[in-house]
Amino acid sequence: MTNGRCAEEELRLHSTALETPSHVTSSFSSPSDPADGAPRTPKRVLVLHYSQSGQLGSVAEQIVAPLRADPSIQVHEEVLRPLDAFPFPWPFLRFFDAFPETAHLKPPPLAPLSLTGEEDFDLVILPYQVWFLAPSQPITAFLKHPVAARLLKGKPVVTVIACRNMWLLAHEKLKGMLDDVGARLIDNVVLTDPGPTLATFFTTPAWLIWGRKRGFWGMPDAGLSTGQIASTVRFGRALRDALHNDLERGTRPLLAGLGAVQANARLLISEKAGTRSFYLWGKLIMAAGGPGAWLRKPLLLLYVLFLLALIVTVVPVSLSLQALLRPFLRGWLTKMTAQFECPSGSATDRSHLYDD
Repeated sequence: MTNGRCAEEELRLHSTALETPSHVTSSFSSPSDPADGAPRTPKRVLVLHYSQSGQLGSVAEQIVAPLRADPSIQVHEEVLRPLDAFPFPWPFLRFFDAFPETAHLKPPPLAPLSLTGEEDFDLVILPYQVWFLAPSQPITAFLKHPVAARLLKGKPVVTVIACRNMWLLAHEKLKGMLDDVGARLIDNVVLTDPGPTLATFFTTPAWLIWGRKRGFWGMPDAGLSTGQIASTVRFGRALRDALHNDLERGTRPLLAGLGAVQANARLLISEKAGTRSFYLWGKLIMAAGGPGAWLRKPLLLLYVLFLLALIVTVVPVSLSLQALLRPFLRGWLTKMTAQFECPSGSATDRSHLYDD
């Protein structure tokens, strides 16, 4: 969907059936077809996710709760499990040892799925984490699994991201993998750590490596707030109503007007530098052996030093330069923001219909 189309769809929301939620108009709350009284075929929703800390699992549960509670909707939840489970918290070197394969989209295999690929779903919800500026390895492993091509072809997909704050290029990679299996991305929800960008460079690794979620040295807690997680129930309510109206069969986003995503295009330059770094160093480290190989360890330690230098130099310099050049970059930033906020957008004009 182009930037203009994305904006146009948001402006036209008030003329669509999306405006009237089923909890306001009771005619959509019955599993029977109002036209002839015949029972409606239950809508089938697939939820695929992998959560290490449990945070993404909590987000998924909030979104899915209104769907589970509806007798006219059947939910199948598939929790992805790598054959060799990733630890949480991570040992220090094993954490960084995951980045080469993550950056190159070469994950280890998953444990056997309960799905065969012959199942038929009306909607797919795909929550995922961002690892090293790419989709997490279990999500990548699923999208490259033979079952994914059979299961997702032609199906509408809603992605849900919960991450630190850099997700733009990871989502571009995920969209490419969805295209490869013929899936239709119709919505994207993004939840990011509310802490300052530079602070999260330290609080997030402290949580992942040492299990320390509480803030330190005056910095905020790591991860999403409880309020952010709880508020995602509005997306589940909107999806429920969209399913009642068969809107998942169309091409318009189902979650527009709900503040689904706010893109920070100012981080794009830093993301590109980081992604390039992960790719090149990852290629070098993989040449030294597979995950866990001893020859990788000195290279990983060297890369950690390089990464710290990158964080304390490139990121602040990039943000400072963009602040100085903002009058000249305004058009580019506006264009990039609109691009990455598609298809769901940042508008909140429908939020009052679904908030508590």
